[in-house]
Amino acid sequence: MYSSVVRYGLKDILPLKLKKDQKYMAPNGRSVSITPHEGGNQPCYLVSQTDSTRETLPGLRRNMAAQDVSTVPAVGYSGVCAPPPAVSANTASPGTDGWQHGSQSDAEKQFFRCASRIRALRADPACQHREELNLLFDELLSENYNKTFYPNINIQTEDVCSFLKHASRLVPLTQEHLVIKLCQLMHHLLNQLKVIMDEPTLDVLLKYTTGALKTCSTWTNADVLLALSTVVYGNGPLCHQHLGELLAEDGALMLYSAPSQPSIELRRVTLTCLANICLRVPGQPPLDDQYRSICFRVFLKTLQSPKPPSTDELFYCIVLQAAQKGLQYCLSGGKWKYGGGEELGSVLATLKRLMFQGTPGVSVEWPAVLYPAPLPQYEAPSAIKTADTPKPSESSKDGVVQGKPSGNKKKKPRGKGKKTSSEQSRRDDGDEDDRDFMFTPKKGSREEDNPLTKPSEPSLYPSWKRNNSDSEFSDQEGNAQSKLRYFLSLVREGALYSLLGVVKCVEKRTLYGYWSSFIPDSPVGGPPPLTLLTVVLKDTSPKVRACALQVLSAILDGSRQFLAAAEDTASPRTSYTPFSFLLATSIRELHRALSLALLAETAPQTLVQVIKSLAFLVANAPYHRLRPGLLSSLCKQIRPFVRHRDVNVRVCVLTLYGAMVSTQAPLPEVLLLLQQPDMANGSSGSTGSFTPQDSALSWRQRPGEDLSRTPVTSQRGSHTHSPQVLRTPGEKDASSLWLLQVCVSLVTQPREEQSDSEGGRAGGGAALEPPPVRLEALQVLCSLVRGYFSLTQKCLSEIKQLSICCLEESDPAMQLHGAMLLGVFGTGVIQQYKAENNTPDSLRVPLNQVVQLWSEVLSGPLNKVLQSDQHPKLQASVCDTLSSILPQAFAQLPDKTQLMCVTVLLGLTYSENYLVKTASVRALGIYILFPCLREDVMFVADTANAILAAFNDGSTNVRAKAAWSLGNLADVLIINMENLGMSFHDELSDMLLLKMLQVATRAAADKDKVKSNAVRVLGNLFNFLRRNQLTRPAFQRPVEDAVRALVKTIQSEPTMKVRWNACYALGNAFRNPALPLDSALWSSDVFSALCHVVTSCKNFKVRIRSAAALAVPARRECYGDTNRFSCVWHSLATALENSEDTNDFLEYRYSASLRHTLSQALLHLLSISQSQDMPFLAASLAGEEGRSIRQHLIKYLKSVEAGGEGGGVEGEKDTVGNHMNPQHRIESLLLTLNRLKVLKPEEEGKEREERAKGEVVEFFEDLMKTCEEL
Repeated sequence: MYSSVVRYGLKDILPLKLKKDQKYMAPNGRSVSITPHEGGNQPCYLVSQTDSTRETLPGLRRNMAAQDVSTVPAVGYSGVCAPPPAVSANTASPGTDGWQHGSQSDAEKQFFRCASRIRALRADPACQHREELNLLFDELLSENYNKTFYPNINIQTEDVCSFLKHASRLVPLTQEHLVIKLCQLMHHLLNQLKVIMDEPTLDVLLKYTTGALKTCSTWTNADVLLALSTVVYGNGPLCHQHLGELLAEDGALMLYSAPSQPSIELRRVTLTCLANICLRVPGQPPLDDQYRSICFRVFLKTLQSPKPPSTDELFYCIVLQAAQKGLQYCLSGGKWKYGGGEELGSVLATLKRLMFQGTPGVSVEWPAVLYPAPLPQYEAPSAIKTADTPKPSESSKDGVVQGKPSGNKKKKPRGKGKKTSSEQSRRDDGDEDDRDFMFTPKKGSREEDNPLTKPSEPSLYPSWKRNNSDSEFSDQEGNAQSKLRYFLSLVREGALYSLLGVVKCVEKRTLYGYWSSFIPDSPVGGPPPLTLLTVVLKDTSPKVRACALQVLSAILDGSRQFLAAAEDTASPRTSYTPFSFLLATSIRELHRALSLALLAETAPQTLVQVIKSLAFLVANAPYHRLRPGLLSSLCKQIRPFVRHRDVNVRVCVLTLYGAMVSTQAPLPEVLLLLQQPDMANGSSGSTGSFTPQDSALSWRQRPGEDLSRTPVTSQRGSHTHSPQVLRTPGEKDASSLWLLQVCVSLVTQPREEQSDSEGGRAGGGAALEPPPVRLEALQVLCSLVRGYFSLTQKCLSEIKQLSICCLEESDPAMQLHGAMLLGVFGTGVIQQYKAENNTPDSLRVPLNQVVQLWSEVLSGPLNKVLQSDQHPKLQASVCDTLSSILPQAFAQLPDKTQLMCVTVLLGLTYSENYLVKTASVRALGIYILFPCLREDVMFVADTANAILAAFNDGSTNVRAKAAWSLGNLADVLIINMENLGMSFHDELSDMLLLKMLQVATRAAADKDKVKSNAVRVLGNLFNFLRRNQLTRPAFQRPVEDAVRALVKTIQSEPTMKVRWNACYALGNAFRNPALPLDSALWSSDVFSALCHVVTSCKNFKVRIRSAAALAVPARRECYGDTNRFSCVWHSLATALENSEDTNDFLEYRYSASLRHTLSQALLHLLSISQSQDMPFLAASLAGEEGRSIRQHLIKYLKSVEAGGEGGGVEGEKDTVGNHMNPQHRIESLLLTLNRLKVLKPEEEGKEREERAKGEVVEFFEDLMKTCEEL
């Protein structure tokens, strides 16, 4: 008999309810004897282990897995001795209910004393120091080093690593009991001290534990694997030298994790070890895909294998939890790498089955694989059980009597009275509630004639809302049943977390093929499909329901493109159901199910997830393609929850409101909904039943205030009622825009009552809403103003006062959101005053009110916030707010106010913070377009210098905004040149223009975000420069460099937007008659680049822009000699012939506009052609190229709309004659022919040119006759 004594504190022993001097049997086959021990500062017991008696030891537990966050039941000893259990943060604290062995310094002294004694020992093959090592290990195991409760323990990582390496040399693998103790000590120290090992220590401990697995007896494997799982925790990529052996087909981890392994404890620890290998720690490389795939297959095989007949279901749940944890580690932080559709379908089918593991009443034939399909997949019931029929696994082993006729027990119907406070507290805080499944079996099923199986009666709420009898089980039976239900809920929770990992790592377009397997459409005859909504509505655990809602939210997030096909506005077809209608029905079913969950849910954490799922649904569903009514019903139902006692619920409700006013805004249904006065004042006279949230909501009720309830009709016809609508005093006087009034009251009005969790205010006075609620309310207001400005403009006074109130607060977050609200409102005013919107004056915000708004704001707190450099984000937001001032209103502001705005913005461009610099540079880029500022040469020069200085910043965002602002300034140069003439040009410094040219040329070689606007600047500068500037030596080299930068941009492969802008810039440059296109050396490169793009670029919009640029030069001399002119003609003709050749359907929509622009360019070349060009033109028109030109020119001359399909290309307005009607085009061609007829050829080659001219004229006269005949 081998005995080992371990000292335990009295507080650790007594909760186990052990009898003194009594022997108990541990699951590993060794007995444990508990005897009192005298001496020491604290009462202690001696725990001895022998190999004789066999009485089970109940309740004794230990930490069974390194860093395993899942809760483990009482499975007993599996080693010689175990360290005292770590005290949970929920159950103990230092000095109260937890155990401790002296002060922190005592633990440190004990460790260093034992460690120094062990270091003094030398390795001995005979292990003569066995007894001393045994005693020292026991002392170390008896101490608590948990840094969670003793953060000041100063035991260095190096000391622990050095100690463990030396101890592993002292304990030979032949001394198995010492090996077990050393393994337990590894786990104890590494786990409690959170040691991050260095690679030498990791290698030593890995070799020792893997050697112990090979050499030692099998009864030691559990403790060795426990130590191994602790060693490899988060170190999987560093263990590659040993993984090949451990994860081989005959490796220890593969053998012990196999479903055929008889020891369930050994199998669980092995799965935990595999999971810890797959765990990825931030900052480390991921585990090799080869080993990760091996572990993934092991976890999946474990989850797919059935429960062994001789295994208790409780222990089987623990194995499933370990496998699920490993599966989650494999799926975290990466894309799906575990096979194609068959493997993914297998994983989804397994996880879907485990979603309902142990759920009462669910027994179906689960498919082995789920296949992507547009139609719903319904599981076929095989044996539907009621909630009252005990499972065979819940046999006498757990104290359940099989013959007990629990199925005949009648359930008490749920009354309409309120719960008691204690019952409500248990419902809110417990892990489970009294939910159970009540499925109605199909007609003809095996349960139809069973007297014990009765279908549930129809009810307003799901069947789990009816109470069960508490007297069906005895105390012992109920305890066992509760424990089993709890661990089954952990399995379901783990399956849902694993499914969440799958959803996040699989591509959306692949995942949506399985949409119908997890999200149903409308219920049809027979039992409802088992989906995520089934879990949400019927699972007994609030945590499981919350996890299912998280999965649902992850699926809905980013589903806008998939759901965009949904539509049910048209009448349904009888022959078949289109996919669009199925999607629309699925959206309605989501609304119906989540609305039921919203009414029934009582756990605040789960209620938060319900509202979040609704927010994701609202943000992605295409309500403009659905029948109206969904959002109206949801809005009325969610309205009372804005006064819920839980702050997180209130925040989520506001997030849902924000999604409503943001999705497809302005939406007609929401437009009407926002103007309904009953939403603010409540629906008096309505009746309805209380929902479970009534007591939770009533904390906001004012004394003497009437309670009214707004009825809500379910989408499926079931009559349910929403919680009572509670109103604040401010809401009683609300205007028609009730949502704005609600948000304003949440931001400004104090709370007269508080929930218990929020505590009271120190001063005893009324407190405002918590910051998250106030900030979310301001965000909702921003979305409301942005999407429904026509409604909110009537509340200008309220918005102004609210913004000023927020800016005057000391909280920077409130100031930031107040500035954002002001900026959004200012942007809405600017949109109204834009000429292209054609908004009538009667519907605009009056200009005097806009001026008054900005006068009050700029003379108040906004100026103070703008000049505070303590909060850069706030400063940047205020700069954005200043840029949203209406130009007409800015012109009417006092001069000192205008000067303040300009001066502050110019100064902030030199800020060291990149956010402030970006926002201020952008604001200047907007101000430079103001009519009252752009003609001021001094302001233009100051702004240009500030923007040019920003190009030296290291931030790409700053340089990109600087390029955009400089592009606006270059546009202003052209506008002023057209409006003011040479006076403005003469006042502007040549050196400033030269600096702008040089900076823009350098920026054209920057990143695409900068380059796209830099080339725009170059085009405007080429158009602005005069002949005397272009001929100056200081400008000649910069001009050449700028042209080469444009050509290089066109010929390279940047984004298409950059190439389009470069072509536009060259077309803009060609408008300057002073540009020496006929004599400059770089002109041939320019035309060659444009000709190459117009014939070969894949993007049709770039081709259109290059063709338009080639048609800009107004003089024949600009095109150079005959060879260059013929090259341009041939390129345009080739591009016209190939204008329909594309493999991209998205480009095909621009083909008509491309043909229109190319035809225009060819006729432009014809109109300026000279006699020396006639031979080439005649040859071109006489061949195959001429037939193609003829065909497309006929279409161009007869087309009614210029540009045809896709004619609205950006920048198309700059094309010459773009808006001419067919009659004007024919008249223009007649003028060209008349000019050609009188064109005199040159003396040299006169006859050839004359003959060619006749052929060209004859070609176009015949073309015009054909147009007249059509």
